[in-house]
Amino acid sequence: MQTPPILTDRPALLRNRSRATEFFLHDEVRAEVQERLIEVNRTFKSPAVVTGFPALWSGMGATVADDDLLALTPGAHDLVIHALCLHWANDPVGQLVQCRHALRPDGLVLALMFGGQTLHELRACLAEAEADVTGGLSPRVLPMGEIRDLGGLLQRAGFALPVADSFSKTVRYRDALHLMRDLRLMGEGNALSTRLRHPTRRSVLLRAAEIYQAQYADSEGRIPATFEIICLTGWAPDASQPKPLKPGSAAQRLADVLNAAEMPLPSDPAKG
Repeated sequence: MQTPPILTDRPALLRNRSRATEFFLHDEVRAEVQERLIEVNRTFKSPAVVTGFPALWSGMGATVADDDLLALTPGAHDLVIHALCLHWANDPVGQLVQCRHALRPDGLVLALMFGGQTLHELRACLAEAEADVTGGLSPRVLPMGEIRDLGGLLQRAGFALPVADSFSKTVRYRDALHLMRDLRLMGEGNALSTRLRHPTRRSVLLRAAEIYQAQYADSEGRIPATFEIICLTGWAPDASQPKPLKPGSAAQRLADVLNAAEMPLPSDPAKG
């Protein structure tokens, strides 16, 4: 089996999290999880939460750190919530597989993570600024997957009835420097294993702030920052779950159901 590349400098990530004081996005995600669980209309008796900030999820179930090897007991839970930390995983599929193994049959996983549209404004401005000032680019913002790709992770991990959807939150800041400061306070500073190991030139940051202001500022001079949250929902396989029909097993034609006339396809002139 191929070993996944090391994306995250784990000690750096833990240092960043230890200094975090701003958790409004985690509050949004916790509220979203609670709403989705109400819609499921099932009582979960042994939930577990995978999180980098266990204090934020107190009262929601047992909490475990988002280490490469999750401290989850196989078959011990009917619900596993992966709470806004899957984007830092070196092996996201491996994390989901471990969650599935921790679930009882017909148990639910809810994995919420940052999606590919997150901070697209900042990423573009930093790239342009660094190219202008230094003539090159360096890894600064964590690469995040698009919803069409992330939805496939559930199937690869062996979940039944997989669903991927997303919502976005736009936060407005005084300027790009204020946004970058807030990211550090969230514990979401640069912890990439390939990051530069020296401080970014101030001229790069100032140029990025200038570009951000010119391209995105509103009439009041404030800049938007987009945070896309993707929610992956899947169930541990169980015999009681609905199964897709076999091809050709329909009892009625679609045209009859829709009360529509069935039209023959036009012939291809090239084939005579």
